[in-house]
Amino acid sequence: MFKKVLVANRGEIAVRIIRACKELGIPTVAIYNEVESTARHVKLADEAYMIGVDPLDTYLNKQRIIDLALEVGADAIHPGYGFLAENAEFARMCEEAGITFIGPHWKVIELMGDKARSKEVMKKAGVPVVPGSDGVLKSLEEAKALAKELGYPVLLKATAGGGGRGIRICRNEEELVKNYDQASREAEKAFGCGDLLLEKYIENPKHIEFQVLGDKYGNVIHLGERDCSIQRRNQKLVEIAPSLLLTPEKREYYGEIVRKAAKEIGYYNAGTMEFIADQEGNLYFIEMNTRIQVEHPVTEMVTGIDIVKWQIRIAAGEPLTIKQEDVKFNGYAIECRINAEDPKNNFAPSTGVIERYYVPGGFGIRVEHAAAKGFEVTPYYDSMIAKLITWAPTWEEAVERMRAALETYEITGVKTTIPLLINIMKEKDFRAGKFTTKYLEEHPEVFEYEEHKDKEDFVAMLSAVIAAYHGL
Repeated sequence: MFKKVLVANRGEIAVRIIRACKELGIPTVAIYNEVESTARHVKLADEAYMIGVDPLDTYLNKQRIIDLALEVGADAIHPGYGFLAENAEFARMCEEAGITFIGPHWKVIELMGDKARSKEVMKKAGVPVVPGSDGVLKSLEEAKALAKELGYPVLLKATAGGGGRGIRICRNEEELVKNYDQASREAEKAFGCGDLLLEKYIENPKHIEFQVLGDKYGNVIHLGERDCSIQRRNQKLVEIAPSLLLTPEKREYYGEIVRKAAKEIGYYNAGTMEFIADQEGNLYFIEMNTRIQVEHPVTEMVTGIDIVKWQIRIAAGEPLTIKQEDVKFNGYAIECRINAEDPKNNFAPSTGVIERYYVPGGFGIRVEHAAAKGFEVTPYYDSMIAKLITWAPTWEEAVERMRAALETYEITGVKTTIPLLINIMKEKDFRAGKFTTKYLEEHPEVFEYEEHKDKEDFVAMLSAVIAAYHGL
């Protein structure tokens, strides 16, 4: 096992990794900058070092992070998600420095990070893919010819990156011409690569993903699927395990395809294969995430398997002792992302200092967070400040538990997604499992809620009314 693990991340995922290391008896090292000198992950780690002043550079400074690991005797680095988690160059640099990168091999990260190549590899491995271009589009003329063959609508998609950038839906040739250069420029700016793919656009799909775990000896298992269809701007808000779409038979069918494909490409550590599903429940591969996912807790809750601890064990060279037949699915789990955003204002980020912070608890409730009273939400990082997860034996109970937990989750000082999420949990189509990636667009009523009013605000308002009355 490792002597010391450097956690090259921040926020709730850094806290999650540090906790897993503590359970395994491994000392941890945190990194931070001036903005986050009092952050929770800094306090929890055994050692913490400020490696930068610029908050946008700290967790992306590959060489400085590796140099620090060497200086303090850390023999492994866990990248979490985001930042350098899927950076093949960083994983290669770790290998060359004699440091274990807690994730798959850099060559696999590189392969799966290219959507064109990964789609081709998955197709050869027997994984169903969305009909579209076999590789990178060479020109607009090629895109127009292929779109005519596939039939509109089609999807232009950047080969690199994620998060909805470099993606355009085109419903006719005019829109394809208009969006081609825009999508390429956006991808070039965001990922340093403007290459595009073209695929048949599947209307009103569900977003389904399969979790896999593999070791360095060729043993690979899948841990079932998650439904991540409730999204805003192609980014997830609510995640569910297992999905309400797949029958046990389909879960086994697609799970076996995923497991064999991961084995074929020599995948080890944790990874997720993402699919879109049509209304008949057919799945089509779109990409593979070669890291821990934000939504991994729902899979842990229904399988009882600690994915982060297994990431560390696998990276340390331990064989996977769990066989596929050992994986059992128990009940339902839901994760809601608590973001510091204003849903009524197109999910605009909300910055400021958290004034009150109360976390729900009880049977079947889990909170992954790094926030607290006095925590400052800055504009430098992702707006997610916490994840609320509930588990119950049935879907209906899991939804009710989530609704009740959200209603007792109190955050003041910044606007959050909590009121919106409460309404989603109450909405009949969601409760019936009738939702797709278009859910928020098709259900504007979930945005109809009263703004939270603090008790102090009410007292101040009442005092003002009394003072005005006496002044008359």
